Amino acid sequence: MRNPESGPACTAIATADPRFPKVGRRPGVESHVVHIGDVPFGGKGFAVIAGPCAVESATMIHDAAQRVATLGADVLRGGAFKPRTSPYSFQGLGLDGLSMMREAADAQGIPLVTEVLSPELVEAMDPHVDAFQVGARNMQNMALLQALGETDKPVLLKRNFGATATEWLLAAEHIATAGNDRIILCERGIRSFGDETRFTLDIAGALWAQDRSRLPVIIDPSHAIGLPALIPRAAAATLAAGLDGLIVEVHPTPADALCDGSQALTPDQFDAMMADLETLAARRPLIARENRQP
Repeated sequence: MRNPESGPACTAIATADPRFPKVGRRPGVESHVVHIGDVPFGGKGFAVIAGPCAVESATMIHDAAQRVATLGADVLRGGAFKPRTSPYSFQGLGLDGLSMMREAADAQGIPLVTEVLSPELVEAMDPHVDAFQVGARNMQNMALLQALGETDKPVLLKRNFGATATEWLLAAEHIATAGNDRIILCERGIRSFGDETRFTLDIAGALWAQDRSRLPVIIDPSHAIGLPALIPRAAAATLAAGLDGLIVEVHPTPADALCDGSQALTPDQFDAMMADLETLAARRPLIARENRQP
């Protein structure tokens, strides 16, 4: 989805926030556009990142990449290294998995983003990735943020589920202060008192971050909600709110997934979601205007 008609919701503010000298929005300065490969995030585009939670095999990641690329995804996601709550859960295939993902993305002609867990991995992963992802657990891993600030690759910075929006932007400041302002902010849900969904999707926090920073802001409804039936509507809300894109989990056969299969969309569900996003403006007319007499 690269050519929506509407532009960014916010392009200027009256005064800059002194807490965010590097990534903060400044009067008269438009939103920062960050490219993953040739895909722009920010400005007038609404970009979609899709793929499985983890790279499980070469066959699986090639299948997933082919499906999401054919159905309209702009960027492939997938984890080669997986930080899991339990040490007995699938931890990913490591650099071998990253090589598989690189081949799958290249076969479809789309860029890829994948999570990096430690500063020591940045150099080894750099030749194989188009963008690094910082997961929620590592949002305040200062050594990792410093290392990523010294690269020239885009960084997808996820908000920690216990962090305020201010702390999220300050984490981005750490990366930018080290020399790299090619940062995309990703809201992935915060921990609250409810347990009906996996986390609480904080769209208001994402909008606040968009107003306060010049960085693109996207939403991860898969991790925030954890219920595939609700993800398409959250995706529609993201587009309608004027945010810059989505990252969603899509697995060829979620029931067989080694990681977070219960929250992944099937290819058919992803296809339907993309079709809904394409027609969102036409499908939701304002009732008062529809009924107004000439």
